[in-house]
Amino acid sequence: MIRRHAPETLAHGRPRLTEQTTETDSHSTRGAYVTEGQEFTRDTSYIEDRIVADPDAVRALPAPPKSEIGVLGFGLSEGAQAWPVEAGRYRLVAAPACPWANRTVIVRRLLGLEGALSLGRPGPTHDARSWTFDLDAGDRDPVLGTERLQENYFARFPDYPRGITVPAIVDVPTGGVVTNNYPQITLDFSTEWREFHREGAPNLLPEEKLDEMWPIIKRVFTEVNNGVYRCGFAGSQDAYDAAYGRLWEAMDWLEDRLSTHRFLLGDTITEADVRLFTTLARFDPVYHGHFKANRNKLDEMEHLWGYARELFQTPGFGDTIDFVQIKQHYYITHEDINPTGIVPVGPDLSSWLEPHGRERLGGSPFGDGTPPEPIADDERVPEGHTPLT
Repeated sequence: MIRRHAPETLAHGRPRLTEQTTETDSHSTRGAYVTEGQEFTRDTSYIEDRIVADPDAVRALPAPPKSEIGVLGFGLSEGAQAWPVEAGRYRLVAAPACPWANRTVIVRRLLGLEGALSLGRPGPTHDARSWTFDLDAGDRDPVLGTERLQENYFARFPDYPRGITVPAIVDVPTGGVVTNNYPQITLDFSTEWREFHREGAPNLLPEEKLDEMWPIIKRVFTEVNNGVYRCGFAGSQDAYDAAYGRLWEAMDWLEDRLSTHRFLLGDTITEADVRLFTTLARFDPVYHGHFKANRNKLDEMEHLWGYARELFQTPGFGDTIDFVQIKQHYYITHEDINPTGIVPVGPDLSSWLEPHGRERLGGSPFGDGTPPEPIADDERVPEGHTPLT
């Protein structure tokens, strides 16, 4: 039995302005991401329905407190619905460019849920209305038949007032979005979808480490995952300076921790590593320059860089990273930060494959488990978009 875990949360702010639609201004067709004079504050209000193994049992549990990083052992939020886990019923829509969506793709792959939950992938750029399936034949998702993810939100909520975000899980029979609550989605993959886990799947939520894990996940989210956005979308010098200081204090803390820990919680990978990795993978290509998080590059931090390389070289992590789409998304979509829309050619990605030397710290990524099978051909990152072959 997993104990109830309800991490402390932060205050809410204005609607989040990344990986979603926003209001346009007279100069932008893609939406505005920076509010002049203000600190960036991410909205963490989502569609809080859940897909669970036993809907009745989950309905009987106490309602969770509000959390920006998800909860374990609680039931449904007020007004939320419980949907049954069913193989083949749902489609995970997750743009490779988006770090929050990338997390769900990694966990899906590590646990071996590909056969139970199909994957739809919008292209890397979007306008102020929605993510689009512009890389699929006919510019439509081959399973959902929609051109824009917005259509799937409106199929469920015709007057949906918030951002059209990824990841989103869509009920294929109705075409409506079930949930876009990305911090909860990966936790439910580990706990509610167990019937469909592959043999040898890692335990990403080891109960004996949960009390230690939650503060780490919280700090990674507030100071690093979201911290780079607070730098990039700062609306004043003071807001940027404060965000920059907080980010690098956390990065130095991680560097120190990873000098003695092979992974964030010790000898094997956990949910915490997945959540940190997607930010690290984007750090030098995007956040260092585009978001002005430029005290130093990731590859200048011995332990963080070695840790990031090891995860990248671990099946399920690096084989989900599309560096070309990542750069296209940030540099083209954020017109108010990069009005020219020019996408940089660099950095050189070959160093991601250099030996990392993390074996000296003991342990192994999957512990008693096994790595996932090679990625399916139809989900493989295109040649030239990754240093992996």
